[in-house]
Amino acid sequence: MNTFGTILTLTTFGESHGPAMGGILDGMPPKVHIDINEVLRHLSRRRPGQKQAGVSQRNETDMPEILSGLTADGLTLGTPIGFIVRNRDARPADYEGYSGKFRPNHADYTYYNKYGIHDFRGGGRASARETVSWVVAGSIARQWLDTLGITIKAEYVETNNAADVAATGDSTGGKVKCVVRGVPIGVGEPVFDKLQSRLAAAMMSINATKAFEYGDGTKSSGMLGSDSLDLFAYPYAPAKPTLTNHSGGIQGGISNGMPICFTVHFKPTPTLMRRVESIDSNGEKCIIEPRGRHDACVAIRAVPVVESMAALVIADLMLLRNRY
Repeated sequence: MNTFGTILTLTTFGESHGPAMGGILDGMPPKVHIDINEVLRHLSRRRPGQKQAGVSQRNETDMPEILSGLTADGLTLGTPIGFIVRNRDARPADYEGYSGKFRPNHADYTYYNKYGIHDFRGGGRASARETVSWVVAGSIARQWLDTLGITIKAEYVETNNAADVAATGDSTGGKVKCVVRGVPIGVGEPVFDKLQSRLAAAMMSINATKAFEYGDGTKSSGMLGSDSLDLFAYPYAPAKPTLTNHSGGIQGGISNGMPICFTVHFKPTPTLMRRVESIDSNGEKCIIEPRGRHDACVAIRAVPVVESMAALVIADLMLLRNRY
């Protein structure tokens, strides 16, 4: 699927080393002022080529071209917002030697076997380059959320020193913690469309994600019930209904007014800057040579991606809530 969301939907297109990435964001409320500088600010946080240790040195400007859905002074029309982000520093020649070879832990093998064909230039649609469209859309959606008093803030948590690891030609994992504040009580659907399940689906769609947890997360399995209760505050106040937040702001799949807290865990980048043994499409042994420009730790640039996907989920569920 290349479409995300229920009421607020994002459909994306493009390959890592093709002419451009792009998307259509449909369902945005009308008359919301969109500051393109805010979109650019979040894109710059995701952008490669910033001479940061552990980050790909692919030098993309990431300047979105808005094709529809906004007035000249930046107001949403309520119609589909179409945009493209041109690939300015694509180097498809770097991947010519990879054609017909399967890089371990990449999507090459599964895409090829599913479709019988695969764009080996940087992984095509399976590349993290895809997330540039998510950040454009999420940066638009969160400007509507701002008007509702909803804020989203994520941070990268280092698990290994990415600079040291990159120097050896290896890669490392990492995690991103995120807190969403100001979400009113009642956002999220019971049973099969829970808030945490929608967030989990969004975060697990991000390249290299291996796990999602909210509230106490995996720690919950070793806790006692008496230690994990979120007792109600007294005197009661909807802005802070409970004394603690073990639930991560979600109970029964619905927001309870407390901050929504979750963590996304990312695996080490599967591309190593060293020779790796693999197989080709004929099942024969081959060597994957170290080529291209890659992140030694994808979690570093994933911070605005996590925020953007959270924004799209919350905005979509807010629109669904407003139907009641």
